[in-house]
Amino acid sequence: MTDSLLTLDNLTKAYPGVVANDKVSLSIGPGEIHSLLGENGAGKSTLVKMIYGLVKPDSGRMTLHGAPYAPAEPKAARASGVAMVFQHFSLFEALDVAENIALGMEKPPPRRDLSEQIRTVSHAYGLPLDPGRRVGELSAGERQRVEIVRCLLQNPRLLIMDEPTSVLTPQEVDILFTTLRKLSAEGTAILYISHKLDEIRSLCDSATVLRLGKVVGSCIPAQSTAREMAEMMIGTSLKTPTRPAGEPGEVLLNITALDLPSTSQFGTSLRGVDLQVRAGQVVGIGGVAGNGQEELLSVISGEACVPTGHITFKGQDIGGLGPNQRRALGILSAPEERLGHAAAPDMSLVENALLTGTLRKGLSRNGFLDWTATRAFAADIIDTFDVRTPNADVAARALSGGNLQKFVIGREVLQAPTCLVVNQPTWGVDASAAAAIRQALLDLAQQGAAVVVISQDLDELLEISDLFAALNGGRLSAPRPAYGLTLDEIGLMMGGAHDMEVAHV
Repeated sequence: MTDSLLTLDNLTKAYPGVVANDKVSLSIGPGEIHSLLGENGAGKSTLVKMIYGLVKPDSGRMTLHGAPYAPAEPKAARASGVAMVFQHFSLFEALDVAENIALGMEKPPPRRDLSEQIRTVSHAYGLPLDPGRRVGELSAGERQRVEIVRCLLQNPRLLIMDEPTSVLTPQEVDILFTTLRKLSAEGTAILYISHKLDEIRSLCDSATVLRLGKVVGSCIPAQSTAREMAEMMIGTSLKTPTRPAGEPGEVLLNITALDLPSTSQFGTSLRGVDLQVRAGQVVGIGGVAGNGQEELLSVISGEACVPTGHITFKGQDIGGLGPNQRRALGILSAPEERLGHAAAPDMSLVENALLTGTLRKGLSRNGFLDWTATRAFAADIIDTFDVRTPNADVAARALSGGNLQKFVIGREVLQAPTCLVVNQPTWGVDASAAAAIRQALLDLAQQGAAVVVISQDLDELLEISDLFAALNGGRLSAPRPAYGLTLDEIGLMMGGAHDMEVAHV
């Protein structure tokens, strides 16, 4: 196409046991905001890695500005005008904004000149940044700005964005979209990956749908519903999570006047946290990343002991119990960080199933590990939660982010917890898998479990929560019934605009 900025023609990439991309063809025009849709494992990440020079295609070709394009590394892609903002921030918290941006440049200018460029570009695109601020002191939204401004200083003609709104409040999303639309109006093409289909409908001009590595269709998002796009992705009808109405039971988890100093220089200390969760109840906790989410999970799971305040489970003081002791009681958790915290990257899925399932699934007998039972447990997780993997012996790091997330959540849910706390349960997960995970959490509550869901996905919290509270600066807000809350109200609570008085849930 003569008016195309980037054209992919029959691009193919295979790995042992799986064809990640199978003759993928698409075109993106100047100024076009083009969405790449697909389930976890559909091949989106592999495709953008080929465009950005991180992966070499087995066959097929690319053209950029009408000329052959085959970047051998990201440096070559950036030199050609292609920039990428990754899902996970690649920033050093101990360095300031200018120092982080300089690290991403081939030949950074003198510090004073770079600082002036950062101020000029960031203000021009509505993303104001102070070059001298230390990154560890920035909010998630401000860190996102650093990543974007670093790309903008390269004057890109194509900007790839992978799940850019996963840790942003609604207000921050609005700012980001204003910036992207301005870039589009100036002729910069944007390749946008997200599982938030309503955002895609609002932002994107066109979309290409991948399924199992192949292009299965395209659409104009504004002319399609979120459900229609989701069903194009999965090739079948989308199930909506449901739960019969019921009254919550007795208080299972009770946290009172809890203070927890952060062990990290850039963490957030919990202050005066009160929380009650009843049997059969889902309590949703929202908050911009870095406001105490990991600290709250750690104090419930037993990774952190309680120095000040009290935490009880079924009336028993558990403040001094470690993770294994709490697991034996039925308190299970799934942290936000998939690789390194929830799963050991270089261990197989079988071994990762063993790591948390030994006690509750009886995977050891008389001091010996029962590998037959462990393999059966791993296979059950893979089958029940539709984890896309060649087999259970694959290392955790080999799975796509969404598939590893399904495995981690499934591993905990299938241990039948009495209390489950999860942080970002559907982060990076496609619409179908997200619905299945949410249904699994609702089913746990229906069976009498107490469920705490910490998430930056506000639609998710509104869909499954009975009560909602917000974390801001380590304080937990007074809870409100989730039914009837608007996204704007929740966004303001997460941003600390509302009274954050601590109260019992």
